[in-house]
Amino acid sequence: MDYSLISKRKCWVTFIYMVIVLTACNGFYLPGSYMRTYSKGEEIYAKVNSLTSIETELPFSYYSLPYCKPRGGEIKKSAENLGELLMGDQIDNSPYRFRMNVNESVFICTTPALSEHEVKLLKQRTRDLYQVNMILDNLPAMRYAQQNGVKIQWTGFPVGYSPPNSNDDYIINHLKFIVKVHEYEGTGVEIIGTGEEGMGVISEAEKKKASGFEIVGFEVEPCSVKYDPESAKLHMYDSVKSVSCPLELGKSQIIREQERVSFTYEVEFVKSDIRWPSRWDAYLRMEGARVHWFSILNSLMVIFFLAGIVFVIFLRTVRRDLTRYEELDKEAQAQMNEELSGWKLVVGDVFREPNHPKLLCVMIGDGVQITGMAVVTIVFAAFGFMSPASRGMLLTGMIILYLFLGTGAGYVGVRLWRTIKGTSEGWRSVSWSIACFFPGIVFVILTALNFILWGSNSTGAIPISLYFILILLWFCISVPLTLLGGLLGARAEPIQYPVRTNQIPREIPARKYPSWLLVLGAGTLPFGTLFIELFFILSSIWLGRFYYVFGFLLVVLLLLVIVCAEVSVVLTYMHLCVEDWQWWWKAFYASGSVALYVFLYSINYLVFDLQSLSGPVSATLYLGYSLIMAIAIMLSTGTIGFLTSFYFVHYLFSSVKID
Repeated sequence: MDYSLISKRKCWVTFIYMVIVLTACNGFYLPGSYMRTYSKGEEIYAKVNSLTSIETELPFSYYSLPYCKPRGGEIKKSAENLGELLMGDQIDNSPYRFRMNVNESVFICTTPALSEHEVKLLKQRTRDLYQVNMILDNLPAMRYAQQNGVKIQWTGFPVGYSPPNSNDDYIINHLKFIVKVHEYEGTGVEIIGTGEEGMGVISEAEKKKASGFEIVGFEVEPCSVKYDPESAKLHMYDSVKSVSCPLELGKSQIIREQERVSFTYEVEFVKSDIRWPSRWDAYLRMEGARVHWFSILNSLMVIFFLAGIVFVIFLRTVRRDLTRYEELDKEAQAQMNEELSGWKLVVGDVFREPNHPKLLCVMIGDGVQITGMAVVTIVFAAFGFMSPASRGMLLTGMIILYLFLGTGAGYVGVRLWRTIKGTSEGWRSVSWSIACFFPGIVFVILTALNFILWGSNSTGAIPISLYFILILLWFCISVPLTLLGGLLGARAEPIQYPVRTNQIPREIPARKYPSWLLVLGAGTLPFGTLFIELFFILSSIWLGRFYYVFGFLLVVLLLLVIVCAEVSVVLTYMHLCVEDWQWWWKAFYASGSVALYVFLYSINYLVFDLQSLSGPVSATLYLGYSLIMAIAIMLSTGTIGFLTSFYFVHYLFSSVKID
C-alpha cells in the first residue's frame, strides 16, 4: 500500500476543510471591532449599507437610487461574512469624507436631470419609508426625532418625505453629521474650523500631547434643500455655506422629472466623555426597559410557581405508588400483580416500537443539533463574546455551531434507532436522513423566498455563489460529521429496557376526549415562558432594533427547558395511567406543540404589531421565516420533552419489578 499517497490525500482533505471553514468564518473578527484611533486631519470615509424599510422588509442597494458615487466612480464592496450575506447586507464605499477634528460644509455632486424611472423609484422608496444606513468606524448613523413629545432614536435617515395633504415628495439631499470623539491622550486639543471661522492653531506642545482620537458617536440630521442651479458648477468637496434644518417646503428639493439634485453635507466634531468600550450603549438601550424587566421577572415567577406545583404533586403521586409497592411482602406483591391498575397494566407494551420510528429518530437527532446550537450561542452572547460591532457574527456563529454539532445529532439519533430496533442495521439511512431533514426543509423554504427576492431585485436575495458555499458547507462538513456521529451511535451499546415486551399489543381503552387535544393544550405552559421575550426578538428582527439582552434570553431558555421537560413527563404519566402505551410521539409533541403557539403568535404580531408591513411579498417573506423558526422550535422543545419522558419511563418501570 502506498502510504505516501494516503498521506497526500489526507493533506488535501485537511486543506479543503480549512478553506471551507475559513470561508464560512470570514469576518468573524471585523477590523471595525477593534479600537481605532485617528490623528488630527486624517481622512475617514463613511460606508453605506443596504436601504431598508419596516414596511416591505426588502433591502435594496444604496446605489440603486441616483445618489452621488465616490470620486472616480468606482464602487467597492466590503468583504461581508456569511451572516451579513444571509441578512441582505451590502456595504459599499461612499463619497462622504470626513477629516478628523475638522468642521466643514461640503458639496458632493449634482445629478443629471432625473428621468421618469428615477423619479418613480425615488417616490416609491420615499412612500415605502426606506431608510439610508450609513456606517462610520463601524458605528451606524443614529437619528433622533420627536414624536408626540417623546424623543425617539432611529438608525439611518429617510430617503425622502411626503408632507401631509400633499401629493409631492421631497428628497433628503443635505446631511448634518455630528461625530462625537474622545481624546484618548493629552488635553486641550482644539477643533479645527474651516470657512467663516478661519483656521484654528495648535501649539507644538499640544500636538505632542494629542496623539489620537476615538470615534464614540455618529449622529445625522437630514433635511431637503433646493440649491441654486449655479451649484452644479462646483466640484466635489468644495466648501459651501452651512444650512439650518429644517426648511420650508418652498426651499426644499422636490422629486420630479428634469430636476437636478445637488447633494451636500456638513460635519461637526464634538468632544465627548464617552469611552470607546461604551460607545455602543446608546444603540443597545432598549425602549421600555422597565416594562421588559418587570414582565420577564413576573413571567419567571409565575412559571416557576406553576411548574413547581405540578412537579411536587407528580412526585408525591408516583413516590406513593412506589413506596406502597416496596413495603409489601412477596405474597402481597404477587396478589397486587394480579390486581394491577393504571400505568402498571401497560408494562408489556410501554417499550413497544412506536409508529414511524425512523422519523422519530431523525427528528430527535435534528432537535439535539438545534438545541445544542441555541444553548452554546446564547451562552456565548450572554457573556459578551458576540459584539453587535461585528455584524453578522451571531448568525455566522450559529451556522458554524450547527455544522459541527452534526456529530451529536447522528450519535443520539442512531443510538435511539438501535435501542428501538435492537440492531444497528439501517444506521446509514438514519444518519443521512438526520443530515438532510431540517437543512432540507430550510433549503426549500429559503429557495422559494429567494425567487421572490430575485424577482424584486432585492439585496436580500442569496447570491448563487453563496448557494454553492452553503451546499459545500452542508455536504462537506455537516453530512460527514453526522455520519461519524451515526457510526459512533451504531457502535455504542443500546439502552436496555427494564421489562420485556409482549408479542400481542394490548388494546387501548376508549376515552371520552381525544388524547391529542390534551397534547396540544400542553404547549401553552412552555409558551407562557417564551412569549414576552419572543415579542422583543420579533421587534428586533422586523423593526430594525438591536437585541442584546442575552442574559434574559439565557434565563428564559433554561426555564423553557425545565418547563418542557416537566410538561412532557406529566403528560406521559397521565397517558400511562389511562393505559395508553403509545406515549412516544405524544411525549414529543406535548412540549413540541409550543411551536404551534409561536407560529400563531407570529401571525398575531404581523396583523396587530407590524401594521406598517405592506404587500403580499413582505407578508410571504415574514411567514416563511416564521415557519422556519417554528419548525426549529418544535424540533428543539420536542426533543427535550421526549428524552426526559424516555428516561422517566425507563426509571419508572425499572423501579418496580413486575413479572
